[in-house]
Amino acid sequence: MMLKVENLQVNYGLIRAIKGVSFSVEEGEIVALIGANGAGKTTIMHSVCGLIPKSGGTVTFLGNDITDTPAHKLVYQGISQVPEGRRVFGELSVRDNLTLGAYTRKNKAEFNETLAEIYERFPILKERSNQIAGTLSGGEQQMLAMSRALMSKPKLLLLDEPSMGLSPLYVNIIFDMIKAVNEEGTTVLLVEQNAQKALSIADRAYVLETGNMTMSGTGAELLANEDIKKAYLGG
Repeated sequence: MMLKVENLQVNYGLIRAIKGVSFSVEEGEIVALIGANGAGKTTIMHSVCGLIPKSGGTVTFLGNDITDTPAHKLVYQGISQVPEGRRVFGELSVRDNLTLGAYTRKNKAEFNETLAEIYERFPILKERSNQIAGTLSGGEQQMLAMSRALMSKPKLLLLDEPSMGLSPLYVNIIFDMIKAVNEEGTTVLLVEQNAQKALSIADRAYVLETGNMTMSGTGAELLANEDIKKAYLGG
């Protein structure tokens, strides 16, 4: 088991935002959390990453308890997150953004090798390596945000709403990238409002409604489920 979340609870003051959620991610999988806006998907992601405090429950990664591990220390353990809204360093160059993604790696040869892999996958980032990141299009910034996360060579990649605000063309490019990264050995936990796209690439998925997990299954099972079709797939 790569990631195991048990009875996770998150409170905002008196409001119980996450009400005892449990799920797991096996090594090599793409696992999706889907649900409507406000269901609590991003709250779960932030809580797992240590960006917001948990009110209860445990999180283990590769058998180690990371429930109270600060977010910046998780990168050293092999977890990297691509935040909602991309959050590239807009005043810095594309290359500087990628370099910051590799701050845990001290071996220059390994850094150069990973950078070359990123540039091979995304020639546009190589072409624009000296361009200020804030001047890239939304789709290019999402590519950069994902590439920055991959510079640390994570075992587990957490993706928070990667298709948000992108054109249909870039949505397809980003989801193709997620599949390719997974096929190359990186496990993926994906939080995504575009249920159709998420379920089409997910090995397994969980459905979240107002802080509760209400359903789980393989991506194919949930794509074919009539209730899911009605609620999330326009069926």
